[in-house]
Amino acid sequence: MSLPFWCIFISALLIFLAKAPVAKAMQEEGGRYDNRHPRSQQARLRGFGARALAAHLNSFEAFPLFVAGVLMAHVSGAQGLLVDALAVTFVVSRVLYLLCYWADLHWQRSLVWAVGLLCSLALMLTPAL
Repeated sequence: MSLPFWCIFISALLIFLAKAPVAKAMQEEGGRYDNRHPRSQQARLRGFGARALAAHLNSFEAFPLFVAGVLMAHVSGAQGLLVDALAVTFVVSRVLYLLCYWADLHWQRSLVWAVGLLCSLALMLTPAL
């Protein structure tokens, strides 16, 4: 399996890793995780819990664009160091994004979000290079 495909797999795992702090915050918010009405409980989260939820949801939002970029590069035959570097940089940016969101580092979070977005867009453009 190619490195960019491994990066897709890791990015998919990050979506669910990002859920762990949300579940912990939900448990602390209500004394337990409300599995019957988790969305209602999530809507009540504040502070860290709300940031963790936003980071988790953004992970879902960023994933399809990245997958599209990797697949566009793959089906066009674009490969090599640039494609690999863009895929790895995306994954690193998403890890940093989660850490920044959890730590309430708002401008740093926006910066690494932009890096990840640019990686996805650049992957889409690699067939043109």
